[in-house]
Amino acid sequence: MPLAQLLTPEQLAARLGQPGLVILDCRFALEDVDHGQRSYAEGHIPGARFADLERDLSGPIVKGVTGRHPLPDPQRLVERLQAWGIDDTSEIVLYDDGPGAFAARAWWLLAWLGKRDGVHLLDGGFNAWRAAGLPLTPEVPEVQPGSFQGQPDASLVLSAEQLRQRLNAPDLTLIDARALPRFRGEVEPLDPVAGHIPGARCAAFTDNLGSDGRFLPVAQLQQRFSTLLAGQPPERLVAYCGSGVTACHNLFALSLAGYPLAPLYAGSWSEWITDPSRPVATGD
Repeated sequence: MPLAQLLTPEQLAARLGQPGLVILDCRFALEDVDHGQRSYAEGHIPGARFADLERDLSGPIVKGVTGRHPLPDPQRLVERLQAWGIDDTSEIVLYDDGPGAFAARAWWLLAWLGKRDGVHLLDGGFNAWRAAGLPLTPEVPEVQPGSFQGQPDASLVLSAEQLRQRLNAPDLTLIDARALPRFRGEVEPLDPVAGHIPGARCAAFTDNLGSDGRFLPVAQLQQRFSTLLAGQPPERLVAYCGSGVTACHNLFALSLAGYPLAPLYAGSWSEWITDPSRPVATGD
């Protein structure tokens, strides 16, 4: 079974109430950190639990050391997953407002901990569900704790130093999920330094989606990433972004396209620039 899987709103609606199904509402907004919790309280997919990017899916920030969304402590994350009722055999559906970046972060964290079967993203997210006229509820479900056990896979994560040592490797493909103006260093709305890691290629995560906000067909994703790889080995690809969130969208899309799950530089740009000795590039 492929690692990356999508469900349409109609497919999820048909599964509501099935034993073993766990739905996580991952809505969040960088400019309004209470957006997700507020939106969840106003109405969510029936049975969904709320997973907050900063409180649940990230660890504490250490100023001058980490990026904006460090990886959570693995054991604490396992405990949160258990509290949401997740078992090793659970079928999990993840959604956010639509683009899927925050849902993809949860998908990647589950894969990092070894949960790689039965994990789906809702294609088009909450927006697609609502547009389909499907039911919403403000009710918080009663949850029986789950028994999920997971261990982090170190091969899926690269540290800043490990990436720095690989920057000049001829077979490295380093893709940056941020939009092109940020990649070029023309604007920087979130971090104190603009630009990108030398040698990186811009691969804006939004380009994984069609005009309807849903993932492109597999053939189009294969063409997109084949062009980015330019003949380089896919197993040598590394993904990053601003803080280790939207890069997971690229990793999900790569998996949809049939590529192996590549490593994430989890600290990403916001961690890279905490050390002024690390090189920075601008332009294309």
